Amino acid sequence: MLKPNVLRRKRDFSAIYNKGKSVGERYIVLFYKRNDLPYNRTAFLASKKVGNSVCRNRARRLMKESYRQFEQNLESGYDFIWIARKTINNLKCADVKKSMEAALKKPGILKKKKEDDRQTGVVL
Repeated sequence: MLKPNVLRRKRDFSAIYNKGKSVGERYIVLFYKRNDLPYNRTAFLASKKVGNSVCRNRARRLMKESYRQFEQNLESGYDFIWIARKTINNLKCADVKKSMEAALKKPGILKKKKEDDRQTGVVL
């Protein structure tokens, strides 16, 4: 069974590229668009400019892991296309995560982090 939160159709990609907005960062480019669904859909791309297949797959893995770490802090109802730039080679996951978070903060898609739980008195 296919996962519903992965972009696959050409018409979805075309709609995001044509009608969506983009944000560029040092290591990645983000295209995004509202999708009117209760969940987010994503795609991770790396062109041949990034390098050979080993480099491209590593770039996609870095982006997927970075996205997984802050996925629960995102507003829902968006389509995202993450594109690796050739500067992503030889980076650590933390660097890619910072770049991705910065790209999401510009349009305000990343939710603000809650106050420290000890300060608010809330115990989880």
